[in-house]
Amino acid sequence: MSSYDYDLLVIGSGPAGQRASIQAAKLDKRVAVIEKKGVVGGTSVNLGTIPSKTLREAVLYLSGYRERGVYGASYTVKQNITMADLLLRIDHVTRHEIDVTRHQLMRNKVEVINGKARFQDAHTLRVDTTDGHSHLELTAEKIVIAIGTEATKDPHIPFNGQTIFTSDDIFSLKNLPRTMAVAGAGVIGCEYASMFAALGVRVTIIDKRNELLGFVDDELSDHLAYNLRENRVTLRLGEEVGAMEEVADEHGCKVKIYLNSGKTVMCESVLYSIGRTGAAAHITPETAGLAADDRGRFKVNEFYQTAQPHIYAVGDIIGFPALASTSMEQGRLAACHAFGVEAKSKPELFPYGIYTIPEISMVGKSEEELTKEGVPYEIGKAQYKEIARGQILGDENGLLKLIFHAETRELLGVHIIGEGATELVHIGQAVLSFHGTIDYFIKTVFNYPTFAECYKVAAFDGINRLGITLT
Repeated sequence: MSSYDYDLLVIGSGPAGQRASIQAAKLDKRVAVIEKKGVVGGTSVNLGTIPSKTLREAVLYLSGYRERGVYGASYTVKQNITMADLLLRIDHVTRHEIDVTRHQLMRNKVEVINGKARFQDAHTLRVDTTDGHSHLELTAEKIVIAIGTEATKDPHIPFNGQTIFTSDDIFSLKNLPRTMAVAGAGVIGCEYASMFAALGVRVTIIDKRNELLGFVDDELSDHLAYNLRENRVTLRLGEEVGAMEEVADEHGCKVKIYLNSGKTVMCESVLYSIGRTGAAAHITPETAGLAADDRGRFKVNEFYQTAQPHIYAVGDIIGFPALASTSMEQGRLAACHAFGVEAKSKPELFPYGIYTIPEISMVGKSEEELTKEGVPYEIGKAQYKEIARGQILGDENGLLKLIFHAETRELLGVHIIGEGATELVHIGQAVLSFHGTIDYFIKTVFNYPTFAECYKVAAFDGINRLGITLT
């Protein structure tokens, strides 16, 4: 028997920690997860991925947004939508996901310890239990850090959780504002901006960068900007927030935002979304010989090992891409490596899903990347308005783009914006995984009417651009 209390201790029960712990348990290791909250699931289940995507579905349903292309801009399922209406669906889904996560840990015999963990030394964690009156000292041969991130806050901004708030506060809002500014046009900022705009809130996006989502294909980024403007969103790009304050007028309290350019923006509320900071400081990493960067994140190698080889870090705490899907895979791979089990993955084929309205998804290379690499490529595109399914669902603005090698026709990237993009991308992901060509889509028969037809239409478009006649 090992002299340690556990073979593996995992700090955090979000997607990365959950998957790491279950993988180790399946290898017959003694595993415990330490979770500071009273419920499992981490930020993903309680504040992030699950609640925000459920909010999106509630917004799309209650606002009637999906049907407006057919029934007109005034169509809605419910008049006077409130935050209570939106939260009803979120509470149901969140409770279910917490129960599923807890059951998965239980049936794999993973012990869950509620409390705040911090390092005593490289193999020892002190856990202050949730009652605040006792603590545990636990040792482990291997440790996985999966503590996630927190919304970044500027200490000069008067946050109050209602009129000036971060994404972590959204589900505590009492009222739906009529006007809102979103400071920061990253993934989270764009997602929430598009959701509130779909509800009829007049939204202003402020960002110091000159484009939305700089890592996204330029054409898709332009499509998103167009759709946001169609929903009356004002884009203040190339602008930076200097300060903000609450001011009172005859209609109540509002927030005044001062931009460094000298402009001001008045609104009822502000979502401050300039990024997220790793929670490394909470676990005193220096006592274990570790150091986080200035954003509270850990640097890891290709096996997710930190500067201490027996301590791994996975998920949002190691930075981009900080997605639930990639975090799960990182947790699995870290646990396998920790206990000498060979496991491989293809991070270059991890898909990205951005749940704006409309949603965006991509996998593989972008045009910009291939241009820098000097790879000869061609593209093929399919507009949703060409597809019967797009007409049926009322989405005529969607776009699927295939990028392929101009000589071998090997598929190199798939980029989609529109209804079902985050599901549709997986067809392209599969073809990328076996280095298939766009001929695969031409020879394949897809169900009709479906969005999958976009692949065939885009493939034919690409072949036509090459000037090739198929036989």
